[in-house]
Formats: sequence, C-alpha cells, structure tokens
Amino acid sequence: MRLTLRVWRQKNPHTPGQMATYDVDNISADMSFLEMLDTLNEELILRGDDPVAFDHDCREGICGACSLVINGDAHGPERTTTCQLHMRSFSDGDTIDVEPWRASAFPVVKDLVVDRSSFDRIIQAGGYVSVPTGAAPDAHATPVPKADADFAFEHAECIGCGACVAACPNGSAMLFTSAKVNHLNVLPQGAPERETRVLDMVAQMDDEGFGGCTLAGECATACPKGIPLPSIAAMNKEWLRANRKAKR
Repeated sequence: MRLTLRVWRQKNPHTPGQMATYDVDNISADMSFLEMLDTLNEELILRGDDPVAFDHDCREGICGACSLVINGDAHGPERTTTCQLHMRSFSDGDTIDVEPWRASAFPVVKDLVVDRSSFDRIIQAGGYVSVPTGAAPDAHATPVPKADADFAFEHAECIGCGACVAACPNGSAMLFTSAKVNHLNVLPQGAPERETRVLDMVAQMDDEGFGGCTLAGECATACPKGIPLPSIAAMNKEWLRANRKAKR
C-alpha cells in the first residue's frame, strides 16, 4: 500500500506544533500501525531527518503505552490498542491523520508522546489495601462471591492507556478512575480503605485538571478493554456514600 500520513510534529512542550505530511510506500496490510510508523522513521533517519517520537512498549495490547489519535479516533478505527491495529484496516491511497492525545492533563512531551503521569498520581492517591504481609494466603482463605469477583476482574482489565480521556469531548477521566476505584472497593481486601480511596482518588482527578463527565459515552466506546459506562455510576454511588459518612 501507498499512504499519505499527516503527523503531528512538536519539538517540545514549549513550542507550537503542526501537522507534517509524509508519503510511505510498500506498506504491508499485515503490518501493525506501529510497524508502519517504524518504516516511516527508518526513511526519515536515512534522509537525516528527525524521526517521529511515539510511545510504545509491549506491543501486545497490554501496557497501554501506544496512545495515538488516528483519523480522529482514539487508537484508530478498531476497538483495540494502536499496537494491535493492523494496516488492513486502511486502503491503498488513504490519507491518515496521526495526532497525540488531546487533553490539558496530558501535556505533549514531543510529537506524539504525551505525559500521562496524572494517571499515576490518581492511582497513588488511592493508597493501599490492608492485606497481611508474608507468604501468600490460600486462595480460599477469603471467600469472594462470584458476582463480586467478576465485577472486580472486569474493572481490573483497565490498562490506563487514556483513550477514554482522548475520546471524551470534556477530557474527563471518570471511566479510568472508576475502574481503579471499583475493582478494589468491591473486594473484601479493599474494604478498610473503601471510603478514603474513592474520596482521595476523585479529589486527585479533579486536581489534575480533567474535565467533568456528562455521560457522553465516548469513553466506553473507545476503551480497548471494554470498561462499561455503568462503572462511572458505580463510582458515583461509592463517592456519595463515602461523602455522607465523612460528614457525620
């Protein structure tokens, strides 16, 4: 395939960026999107140009590092991570726009790389769970109802990629935060810090400058791990419960 790429180039956080146009040829339909960008960078390096900076790590859809907006969609036209998006999703001759996440809480570092440490600070605000140290306890030592276990596992799948923020018209991090709150709060191991966890994580989310949630639903649509929209309602319920208890 021959493709025209319009890629966001920005030298550093303090200089304005702009779209740059590149033509790439001999792209296989079996390549991943990141492999296609590797091909572009090889050509740029051979020409003596600065390669396009983009985030990646595992390239297996696990780490969530590959954060790109492709033709206006977080992670591209398929509901998957960018590293698992293949070029067969595009056609010969296509023009593809490639941009970084767009959110004030995700400042651009360079080109397509953004700083998502705000997510780390939200997680850190949640603190810890009260579990005994030493040898691992037996699996059946603390019984967990299957419905609660399924709920926890569903939310623990969040990889923190930030697609929910990039897709949200308000730049909200409610889906991410709700996933991190809910998967711990529903388990008995997370019960002692249940109230402080949700209050602290929501407060940190607000401090980071993320937008408010208006339940547009774009976050759940873009999430590559399928975190459901009702997760936000579940977190709101936890927050109201904890807030009432804190005011007694």
